[in-house]
This record gives sequence, C-alpha cells and structure tokens, in this order.
Amino acid sequence: MGIGKQAKTLTAKQVEGVLAYLERSRTPVRNRAIFLLSVKAGLRAKEIAHLRWSMVLDSDGELSETLHLTNEASKGSSGRQIPLNRQLRRAMLDLLNREKSRPDFRFSDFVVRTQRASKTSAQAVINMFFSWYSDLGMVGCSSHSGRRTFISNGARKISLVGGSLRDIQALAGHANLQTTQRYIEFDSESQKKVVELV
Repeated sequence: MGIGKQAKTLTAKQVEGVLAYLERSRTPVRNRAIFLLSVKAGLRAKEIAHLRWSMVLDSDGELSETLHLTNEASKGSSGRQIPLNRQLRRAMLDLLNREKSRPDFRFSDFVVRTQRASKTSAQAVINMFFSWYSDLGMVGCSSHSGRRTFISNGARKISLVGGSLRDIQALAGHANLQTTQRYIEFDSESQKKVVELV
C-alpha cells in the first residue's frame, strides 16, 4: 500500500479522546471493549465480530489472561494467542459481568451483541468505527487504525522486553514478516536518534 492509503495510527491522546467519547455513547461498556480489542489486541473488524466468550474465558468461566483467537474467528489461518493488556482486560471484565447477568448467558455466546441480535457483523463493526472517528473529526482513521496502532507501538517497544519483530508478527497473525512491516509507521525522531548511535 502506498503512503496515504493505509489507515492512520492513533496517538495516545487520540486513544484517550475516543475512550472519553465512548463513555458518553449509548452502550459504553460494549463500545469500550470493541475499541480496546482493536487498539490493545490488534484485532480486525471480522475478529471482533466473531469473537466468542469461550475464546477469552477459562474452564471455570473466569476471564483468562490470554485471548485464544481461533482460525474460524480470524482471517484464514491467522488464529493466535494474545495476552490481554490490563486496560483491555478491565474492559472485558466489565462487559463479562454485564453479560453474565443475562439468564441465558452461555460460553459460546458472541462477545459483541446488539440490542436486537445475539451477534454482529464485521461490516457493522467497521461502521461503528467510521461513525466514532467521523464524530470526533479524525480524518483518515478507520476500523484498521487500532490494529495499525497496536502493531506499530508493539514494534517500537518489543526490543525493550527482549523480543523481536517475529513476536509482533505472531501477535498480528501474519504469515509473512513483510506484511507486519507494512503496518509499522516510521518515526522520524527515532530515526534521527538511532543514526547518532551508529
């Protein structure tokens, strides 16, 4: 993809702005979880729509430390395990507590439900993101912005914990490292600093 065709990544300030906006939405608990599944776990719209509670709960029905995304819920064979970020885990716990209050709650239920249906579609998730970003005047952002942000931020920080781009590739569910590299946004300030260290 050429420059300008990819969804823009989000700054920390923009992430906080979206979260504040979602607190005022009609379904803040659900919407916060949807947004954080994108920006803190790198899930695609399809993966958010197809995520089931069985993929985030342990055998006792408690929220797991890891999201176990199956191939069925993902793109092709890009199922994977993603450790839950603390902020995302809190949002998922809030949503789980609300969902468990339903008498018909099952492990096999979809995480994202609508008022009229027990699940949603990838297109509906894409539309949600479009609406949120449009309302906030965030031009160039889409449902893929959270995923790009997750991958770019992870790539910048992975060496701090002794990992490599291969770890980011695994978290993103990419078969090819070149695909992961296309998601990573360059940082001109970091480039200046590293050149001085060479």
